[in-house]
Amino acid sequence: MNGSSQSPIDEKINALRALMPEVFDEGKIDWEKLKATLGESVDFSNERYVLNWAGKSDAFRVMQRPSSATLVPCREESVDFDTTQNIFIEGENMEVLKVLQKSYFGKIKMIYIDPPYNTGNDSFIYPDKFSETKEAYLRRVGDKDEDGYMTRDGMFRKNSKENGQYHSNWLSMMMPRLYLAKSLLREDGVIFISIDDNEVHNLRLLMNEIFGEENFVAQVVWKNKFGSGALTNGFIGVHEYILVYSKEPISNITRKLTEKEKEVYNKTKDEKFATRGGYVTQPLSVTTFGDRPNLRYPILYKGQEIWPNKQWVWEKNKMMAAIQNNEVVFNLQKDGSYNLRSKKYLIDESGKERRGKPTTFYTDVYTQNGTEDIRNLFASLPFDYSKPVQLIKFLLGLEINDTSPEDDIILDFFAGSGTTAHAVMQLNKEDGGNRKFICVQLPELCEENSEAYKAGYRTIADISKERIRRASAKIRAEVETDQAKQQGQLSFDDASQNAMPDLGFKVFRLSDSNFKEWREIHGTDQEQWKQQTIDFLNPVAENSTTDNMVYELLLKNGKNLNSTIRHEQGCYNIN
Repeated sequence: MNGSSQSPIDEKINALRALMPEVFDEGKIDWEKLKATLGESVDFSNERYVLNWAGKSDAFRVMQRPSSATLVPCREESVDFDTTQNIFIEGENMEVLKVLQKSYFGKIKMIYIDPPYNTGNDSFIYPDKFSETKEAYLRRVGDKDEDGYMTRDGMFRKNSKENGQYHSNWLSMMMPRLYLAKSLLREDGVIFISIDDNEVHNLRLLMNEIFGEENFVAQVVWKNKFGSGALTNGFIGVHEYILVYSKEPISNITRKLTEKEKEVYNKTKDEKFATRGGYVTQPLSVTTFGDRPNLRYPILYKGQEIWPNKQWVWEKNKMMAAIQNNEVVFNLQKDGSYNLRSKKYLIDESGKERRGKPTTFYTDVYTQNGTEDIRNLFASLPFDYSKPVQLIKFLLGLEINDTSPEDDIILDFFAGSGTTAHAVMQLNKEDGGNRKFICVQLPELCEENSEAYKAGYRTIADISKERIRRASAKIRAEVETDQAKQQGQLSFDDASQNAMPDLGFKVFRLSDSNFKEWREIHGTDQEQWKQQTIDFLNPVAENSTTDNMVYELLLKNGKNLNSTIRHEQGCYNIN
């Protein structure tokens, strides 16, 4: 209800919408579609299958506009700044992604993001004033209050469903960030995006455009609630999605076995059990019809010829080698025949633990677990709807094309409460990995009536940094406890000693360049040209520091933020 009477035009439009919903696009009539629906001859120019929306070309221009911004180190907010390889960046993520291009192009193995779902109630930044100058845009996204915090009026717009470009605004926000993110991925890289029903259809089309339909891996349904969810259009909503795309086509993807799955490998009457962890048997004869005669042959055993039901799963040379290696079980049946089964060991011959295949339905952890993760670190709840650590750990543990992910760089540019950073540190502690995270979070102001604001947190970025600090301290205490228990115990295996993972993180903040930017002067005003030339006799911007300039030059020369910096004889040596 808006307090206004309904006009006759509104009544007619509503009647038309009820009769022909296909002719409406974002609440407005598409006149070409209306004509086509009514049978009139319409010539759709450049007709092809394509995702398009109002403002798409302008969003491209915003993406392609270079950034002169930099990242300045914040040592006082960091943990183990000089030794850690983990990074947290506070700033608007599209500008940050641009700043990272030179140093991290093709370096990131995995990206996970949990962007705004565009529910109609969320506020997010998007380039909604495409006609403005770069300077005006940077001023707008950098609007700050007297305490230096970004203002809601400058940064955020509530994207209400009543907005005539409701979907377009969201797509204009997402598209440039995803293009920039793709360029940071390695060739064997993969991206996971959490999303719900509001935009999953548009996101699939957008990802097909950016990554290529051939690089679609999966649309995972995550059952995210173990109780009743919200009532949505008559159904109880208890799921979200995780879209998975790769930079290049994936040939194989595997996951760790659960403890319950490992228990199946319980057959121990085998000389290999001590080193290979037991085995389970699987049938070697299959009933599928096939046209591969090389898979149908007899096996001679104790004077019998054993034939498959239809065909064996292995060709003859492999079968004979497995029998010779005692990796085939001959089970005697009641009718005197034999059933052949292969031994599948928990540990393969190279010492690697067997892995399983992920499915497109994930139900091992719920949103409530994400809330519990936060409660275990904070006295009050400063952040709602945080993703569970266990969910991100599952994604981090996936092996793509049989490549171990234990030394990879993980990027999350919608960091929120910092779950991805927490998950990276926790998983490194559990499996001895050396994954590094780069997390980016906008310093979005907390609502004044929120629990976070009452607890003293001004921005979401502040919550994220504090969550990482607390998770780090908790994991450090757990490792130290384990190490203390192992002290004095006789061990011949150095690997059994729990090593301390990297639990620090460098904090950087998006900032204007430390160097003056040459202004475009229109006309031939000699005084303006003269003054600018005089200003550039010293190219360093006001309030710049040597430390900040070193990191800016480092980034703009393509060196990463973990480069070794040595100060020797008045000079800085990088790597």
